[in-house]
Order: sequence, then C-alpha cells, then structure tokens
Amino acid sequence: MPQESHRRLVEALTSRGYNAEREAVTLLADAGEPELAAEAAAEAAGDAFVVTAAHAREALDGPLLGGDPESEATPDEPSHPEAAEGAPDLAAKAPTDMEAGNDSTPADELLTEEDEGSPATGGGEDEGSSALGADDDEESSPDADSDDTNVSTGSENRDNRQEESGSGAETKGSTGEDIVEPSTTAEAVGDRSPPAPEIRNDVTGRSTGTGEYEEFVGTFQDRYDRLAGLLRGRVNHRPAEAIQSMPGGSDAEMIGLVDDIRSTASGHWIVELEDTTGTFPCLIMKDRAFAPLVDDLLLDECLAVQGTLADDGGIMFVDSLHFPDVPRTHKPNTADRHVQAALISDIHVGSQEFAQDAWDRFAEWLHTPEAEAVEYLLIGGDMVEGVGVYPDQDEELDVVDIYDQYETFAEELKKVPGDMEIVMIPGNHDAVRLAEPQPAFTEELRDIMSAHDARFTGNPSTVTVEGVSVLMYHGVSLDEVIAELPEEKASYDDPHKAMYQLLKKRHVAPQYGGHTRVAPEEKDYLVIDEVPDVFHTGHVHKLGWGKYHNVLAVNSGCWQEQTDFQKSVNIDPDYGYAPILDLDTLDMTVRKFV
Repeated sequence: MPQESHRRLVEALTSRGYNAEREAVTLLADAGEPELAAEAAAEAAGDAFVVTAAHAREALDGPLLGGDPESEATPDEPSHPEAAEGAPDLAAKAPTDMEAGNDSTPADELLTEEDEGSPATGGGEDEGSSALGADDDEESSPDADSDDTNVSTGSENRDNRQEESGSGAETKGSTGEDIVEPSTTAEAVGDRSPPAPEIRNDVTGRSTGTGEYEEFVGTFQDRYDRLAGLLRGRVNHRPAEAIQSMPGGSDAEMIGLVDDIRSTASGHWIVELEDTTGTFPCLIMKDRAFAPLVDDLLLDECLAVQGTLADDGGIMFVDSLHFPDVPRTHKPNTADRHVQAALISDIHVGSQEFAQDAWDRFAEWLHTPEAEAVEYLLIGGDMVEGVGVYPDQDEELDVVDIYDQYETFAEELKKVPGDMEIVMIPGNHDAVRLAEPQPAFTEELRDIMSAHDARFTGNPSTVTVEGVSVLMYHGVSLDEVIAELPEEKASYDDPHKAMYQLLKKRHVAPQYGGHTRVAPEEKDYLVIDEVPDVFHTGHVHKLGWGKYHNVLAVNSGCWQEQTDFQKSVNIDPDYGYAPILDLDTLDMTVRKFV
C-alpha cells in the first residue's frame, strides 16, 4: 500500500471526481494536509479529468499551499524543490514497510511461471502433450494429456521455496499456485505512455443479424468454411454426398460439424458429421486408442476423420480423428521492452458483495513504483452486477438502478492511474445484448465511463498490445464446456483446462442451443482464426492459468465475494486477485489484494 498521505490524497481527489498522475500524487502528498492539497489541485485542474504534474506544480505555487502566487514555474526554474529532481529520482527512493498487520513479501518470492519448474504454472500446467498429435492422432493415448508430472513438480518446488524462505506464501488449493500480497513502497511513480492497443474481430457496428433462419445457416456455413480450412491440410476431404456414392471398402476422409453423438448397444460410438452437402455417420470403435477423445466432443464443433467405408458403404469405420487445434509449433509474440498488463474481470460494482477493500488496494498499488511497468489494464466483462440476471438478484444489490451502477463503476475506475491504457469488453451482467458476439457498450454507457478514455470493444475481441495478441472473451460458454466434458478435462476449479478445449476446437462457443446464446451474423465472430498469444476469460469467478501449445490461458477470477445465489449453486469465488502479465516474456505473477 502507498503511504497514508498518498492514500488520503488519492481518496480526496477521487471524491472530487479527479484521477491523478503518479508524479502529481508524489508532488502533492508532502505539501500539507491531503484535503487542502486536493482542493488546490482541483482548482488548478479545472475541468480536466486528470490532475497532472503541471497541475500539481501550479497548486504548490498557489496561495492555498503557501506558494508565491506571483511566481511562475519554468522548465529551468521549477517552483517546487522536488520538481527539479524529476519523477525518476523520486521513484527511486527506498521502499518503506507495509502498514501494520500486513507482511512485505520480497519480489523473488512471488509466483511466476518459471518458479513452478515447468513452462506453464500457476493454476495449471503445460498442455503441450494433448491427446491429439500433430500428424497421426491414432497413436495418441489418453495418458498423453495427463498433467500430473508438471503439477507434482511444481508442488515440490513450491514446498521447497516455502521451507527455505519462510515467506508464509499462501498456497491456492484449487489450482496449485502460490499467491502472495504485493510488497509496498512509499512513493508513486512517473507517467506511463503506452502505445494504443490494436483491436480486431470486433462485431461492434457490424452486426446485421435479425434472427432469421437463413442467417443462422449463413453463420454456420461461415464457421464450417473457416474451420475446415484449418483442417484441409490434414485430410483429403470428400463431401458427404460424394462419400455416400463411394463403393464399400473405400478409404474416405471427411470434414464436418458434429451433428449427433450416440453410443451403440456394444459400447461403440456413432458420430454424425455434417457438411454443406449432407450428413454421414462415422463409427468409432471402443477399443481404438483414440476412443476416449469422444468424451471431448461437443455438438456443432468441427472435426476431420479418416477411415474406411463398411462393405455396404453406409458408415465409415474411423481410423483417426483431428481437431482444428493450435499447432504445437506455435511461437508466441513478445514485447520488445519490459512492460506489463493487468488481466482482470468480473468487477460486479453494484452488488452488496463487491469487494471494495480489495479493489481499493489494487487501485492504490497501481500508483506505486512496484506497478510502474503495468501500463495496460484489460477487463474481461461484467463491470457491474446488472439487474434481473438471476432469481431474487434485487435482494443482493447495493445499487438498484443499472445506470447508477455504471456511474458507481466509473467512480471506482477513477482510482486507477489515468495514464494507463484500459480495454473493456462486456459480459453477461452488462447492459448489452446477451447473445454472442456481444457488441461494445452503447454511447450512453461509454460516456458514463469516459474518464480514462478507455477503449471499448465487443465480446470476443482480439486486442494486440506491444505486439502481443490477447484474445479477450468473457467466458459464458465455459459453463457449457464444464457441464459437458469429464471433470479431468474441464472443471470450475481448473477453468483454464476448459479454455484449453476451446483452443483445441478453435472456437470460443462451439455448442449451439444450450445456455450460450448465439446471434446470427454474416461471419462467425466466435471462430478463433488466428492463434492468440494469450487467451483471457472470466465469468466463472475462479482463478486459473496454464499454457496450451504455448498459448497462455488465463481465467482471472473476480472482485465479488460470495453471494447467496452463489452459495445456492456451490460457487466459492476467487476474488481480489490480479494476474500481472510480463508482455516481454509472457511470464505471469498473481497478486493478492485480500
């Protein structure tokens, strides 16, 4: 946490509707009473949203803080002694101890991916060995995607570190991470100046769907064409119509969307695949090495199969199957300088259970030198609690009007440094359409949240920061994936594993007709055309991360304590955690603010 003078000054400025640059807080904090300093700064800032260092120097020269109102500061003759030193020197001051009741943890005891002794850590593990091989899937076995070795190694390393350091780092039981509180420093840091993010695959302003049947057909046609394009290098596709006319015993290969999955009386599996010409049944024998992959299948995802037609030509005996998948050879991009991004989601302002203290600690930490490299804040949806999202929600609301909720969220956002680049996508609690892809917030809501000049984009969107592509998706489909797949492949305790499945299927919401609502568009915005470097989701209120074929998958938890509704459905949220991503290495540290 910052010094008390910094904290009180920031609170005083926030109460007046202002945010402040770090250097401004540093200059003003020791000048006198925080209320007086805030008043002088507000007078100097006028109609501006952010109190800058120039405003702070003007306030220091003014009569409220005992300065000479006749004097004018120049670059050569600063009006305040600290101004001559410059922000870098101020930021270089030695850190102080944490406030009473908190422990200061050395930076080298924070959990990073490298600490766990494997390329992927934290909530997870490297899924570099999935059940599907790059070329010949039939040689794979169910043990191929076992992560026990990585998890065990990480746990042993973690235990050794705790015994040697005596840090008292808290172990996260559900995902295996060490998560510690950030250390504290006394001074704020200078200005950030990050380049603007680039945004792709945003439906905002491009939505054309009206809900007609033909539009849904067009969406699935586009899905098939694009995912089939990823698979055509693996198989020599024949249309279903052509396969139906082939003689029995012929070799056949097909790409299609999963239309049906059913078991036979003998325990084998029949998977109906559909392409643009029709459907064709494919039989997967229970004794084949890849048969357990049937448990991973979801309706409407795209698959490729290779096999032999039965004697009567009416069914294909499958010899191998392939998912679109992320290539094992994927090499992620990294930034060419040391810069960080904070990945958070599910703020839920307006709820009685909004974790106010944790949020304040996080926002205050962002003003410290320890967070100097954090130049981006990527928020994955559910800014507010919303209204009428689940039964009896009104009984758990602290703010009952949806617009008042966004006004309150805007005030909370003002506590974040004004010189950060902020990107926000909506979630299912936000005041946008529920059907995915979701367009960005309306102009009215953007105006309410305009203090930081944040960038608003749709759900999902690909956001490129410092050359690193981050696929941002709120994550509603994770509920469906977790419900449909075996627990070892997808669970709420390990949400990143469910994300691995979406990467394997190259689609963020493959199954249609369940809880995930899909809007028909000219293109399927939910297809993962480009392999991202980072996949960021929220929604399930659980923290977890790991790497799948070199893609870092992060579910960032939430900022809402357990509600009565969550108790009724057995959800124990992970709140008050901020994953901090090094964009130059793609290593990640989770910081705890509760």
